[in-house]
Amino acid sequence: MATALITGASAGLGLEFAWQLATAKHDVVLVARNEERLTRLAAQLEAAAGIRAEVLVADLSVRADVERVADRLRATERPVGLLVNNAGLGLNQRFVPGDLADEETALALMVTAVMVLSHAAAGAMVPRGRGAILNVASVAALLTSGTYSAHKAWVRVFTESLAVELRGTGVTATSLNPGFVHTEFHERGEIDMTAYPEIAWLNAEDVVATGLADVRRGAVLSTPSLRYRVLSAVARLAPRSAVRAFGRYRRSFQGQETDAPTVG
Repeated sequence: MATALITGASAGLGLEFAWQLATAKHDVVLVARNEERLTRLAAQLEAAAGIRAEVLVADLSVRADVERVADRLRATERPVGLLVNNAGLGLNQRFVPGDLADEETALALMVTAVMVLSHAAAGAMVPRGRGAILNVASVAALLTSGTYSAHKAWVRVFTESLAVELRGTGVTATSLNPGFVHTEFHERGEIDMTAYPEIAWLNAEDVVATGLADVRRGAVLSTPSLRYRVLSAVARLAPRSAVRAFGRYRRSFQGQETDAPTVG
């Protein structure tokens, strides 16, 4: 089985990716900032699944750390056959009065790191004639949820473009586009999501299972759950003026002065 490298592996969807891939007998490379969490997770995965789990502590908003992860993707020993670009964050602030340094951190993490790591992975995989890149975007890519939407729109279009370029090489690129998911994501961003009904939420286990199944069949776009596929279709077909109006209504409905992401 190929080795899988997962960013943001210490919590949320990244943690679920690690467990599902390890259970499927893939060796894993776990990337995140929290060394204690990663070390504990690696021990659990090795004990439960009998696979090899490497720990690579890195802050992917720091370019030097991104390059260390890129070097692991380029390595010929225990080559990485699946890259999961999952690391992300939510900013609980509006853009204009917000902290620009925080915006630059988010951009580096969710755009620059995805580009650099995808370049390193594809560059190593194409000569081997096999491999896969899974970039976690969001249904928010189709909406107007501040810079989070902009970042995820970039990930989605970039991944589609990469898939076109990789056609015929044996390497695939998939954009995973979930909606709200029960993880630590919103809690870590101090984003109040209590206004949203339970029906809007997805389970991390189902999201990850769908994403990995779509990678296996070579799908370019993966949107877990029928309700979010319908929402995505509506958002694509609706006039952009209507999408922008929905964004204004959402902020009013929440009673928040924030451009925090509405979907994970």
